[in-house]
Amino acid sequence: MRGGEERQEGFILLTSLEDRVPPDHPLREIRRIVDRALKELSPLLEARYDERGRHSIPPEYLLRAQLIQHLYAIPSERRLCEQLEYNLLLRWFVGLPLCEPVWHPTSFTKNRDRVLTSEVAEAFFCAVRGQAQAKKLLSREHFSVDGTLIEAAASLKSFRPREEKGGEGPGAGVPPAGRNPDVDFRGERRSNATHCSKTDPDARLAKIKGKEAKLSYRGHVLSENRHGLLVDCALTPATGTAEPEAALALLARRREEHTGKLTVGADRGYNTRGFVMGARELRVTPHVARKRRFNAIDARTTSWPGYELSLRRRKVIEEAFGWMKTTGPLRKLLHRGLAKVTAIFTFACAAYNLVRLRTLLAEPALR
Repeated sequence: MRGGEERQEGFILLTSLEDRVPPDHPLREIRRIVDRALKELSPLLEARYDERGRHSIPPEYLLRAQLIQHLYAIPSERRLCEQLEYNLLLRWFVGLPLCEPVWHPTSFTKNRDRVLTSEVAEAFFCAVRGQAQAKKLLSREHFSVDGTLIEAAASLKSFRPREEKGGEGPGAGVPPAGRNPDVDFRGERRSNATHCSKTDPDARLAKIKGKEAKLSYRGHVLSENRHGLLVDCALTPATGTAEPEAALALLARRREEHTGKLTVGADRGYNTRGFVMGARELRVTPHVARKRRFNAIDARTTSWPGYELSLRRRKVIEEAFGWMKTTGPLRKLLHRGLAKVTAIFTFACAAYNLVRLRTLLAEPALR
């Protein structure tokens, strides 16, 4: 006998969000790691609020929501707030009770200068890395370094001459023909020395071999070779010398924490005299890929068995970039300015480490 459909206008549910999330859900382990990291950040967050005034949105909510946006490839903060309205799993991860309303999307914008800053992002990244170090998952001697271009939230039409007033229109003093005017750049010489983006002045015109030039930033990461976890990161304007300069800065910070022997694997882009000499001055052995012409390393480096091992392991760093540009928010940025983009990039690196840590801690030998 077919049962009848009951239509209820409302009901009382005697349960909690904790009961609705399966005990073996992958987000549970990530939530535990995040909670421990946020507990370490509590003094830093406390110092950013006045003792007087009305209560704000807890910063822990905003930080967990930012991570959810990275972990689930949610394209915008407005869409994230919509998901929090009806997705019980995401609401549980953020920590927002069912009885509390979801905040307005502009709350992220208003708190970007207070909570969602590069300083807080770096502290959160270090707290997550510290948990991996406490589990002895990080190599202390062998590392890989690489960089990637991140497309800026600016159009090529905004790349105008530096002396141009206002930067509007296809030419100096010529008003734009509509909201999205046609611009012919044929025959015009443009470079970062003479032009800049009027939308995002910190972005730089950069080109990948075989592809068109785009306004971009350059993200740099240093990963350890044991499990491929990221141990440091940085974001710079996409200049021609950004990769070796940022790599040396990351290695210098690693050298401050460890005085023993260090090796670093890298691709041919780092096979320059400046990078090789700078690494050796830091007492770091540069295991960079060889070149047929203008090769900066010799048999003193390439004859060691560890050289080939470093070149094989350095490719693991591409997994981080792949994840951050497919699942994470780095395929094309939504924010402008070096400070905001640095915070987004650092949060993305921390989110990648969270995913890797969840996988590593699930292994029986590491529990």
